[in-house]
Amino acid sequence: MGTVLAPPRSKPPLQRAPRLTRLQRLRRRGIESYLFTLPVVIVFVVLFAIPLAQSFYYSLTDFNGYSTDADFVGLANYTTIWQDSSMLSALGFTLVFTVGTTAAITALAIPLALVLNRKFFGRNLVRSVFFFPSVVSVAILGLVWGFIFAPLGTGVINSIIGWFGAEPIAWLAEPTLAKLSVIIVAVWGGTGWHAVLYLAYLQAIPSEFYEAAGIDGATRWQQFRYLTLPLLIPAMTVSQLLLLTGGLKVYDLPYTLTGGGPGFATRTLTQSIIENGIAQGEVGKASALSVVFFVAVGLIIVAQLALARRLESRFS
Repeated sequence: MGTVLAPPRSKPPLQRAPRLTRLQRLRRRGIESYLFTLPVVIVFVVLFAIPLAQSFYYSLTDFNGYSTDADFVGLANYTTIWQDSSMLSALGFTLVFTVGTTAAITALAIPLALVLNRKFFGRNLVRSVFFFPSVVSVAILGLVWGFIFAPLGTGVINSIIGWFGAEPIAWLAEPTLAKLSVIIVAVWGGTGWHAVLYLAYLQAIPSEFYEAAGIDGATRWQQFRYLTLPLLIPAMTVSQLLLLTGGLKVYDLPYTLTGGGPGFATRTLTQSIIENGIAQGEVGKASALSVVFFVAVGLIIVAQLALARRLESRFS
């Protein structure tokens, strides 16, 4: 007798996972987004928001950094800032340094990037040479250039001009020359780095654009004016934003090069905040200066970004 085959068992139907509604999917994505941004928010609150709130509170008191008791003085610290000649001098030099270095580095870095973008023998070596000053610490640059600009006859520059019978120049002992020397060193150290930044944007421009412009009869100046320069506006925005923020909070270069002197000629806002807040125990006044400095930097950055967006929309 043959074996009787049992009929095949039917497989149980697969249970599908419950389908999420659109609202549930949005809520899940929102929760995941919050979880990813939570560490950034914690760091921002701990390292920025809380110290800023404390600085604003201390700016309204006579807190000296040591005693736990601090009396409320209102806006007295803010009034004192505008009556302190050293702080006004620091504010003036900081603005001059920021504007001077931003304008000079931008004017030098773009042509340098155009040259470095061309093909020539030893191009990579030349790029490295111009980029090297930005690798060294700014404080070390200040110490080295302090010897180069030494006002005595033993200084490097004064020794060179002494060969031609000229008298030593007080590079760091005369206020105007000291300010100019600090700006020169900052421009020397930052031009190569920003030139490399512009170079990266130049290499991202397709060569077909220039070929089409050449076929249409555009000269090199016209190609730069109507093609290269508009496409470099995003790079200019990044570069100038870094220069503005770095110039407004500069401390190490003027301090190591001139110590803030002669007098208060090259004293910066950051140096005033540190010395008044720590050395002299005037935390309240230093905090008020910090708050004013923070507001000023914020306004300058907003204005710079608005100008950059306007230029981008104009040339796009």
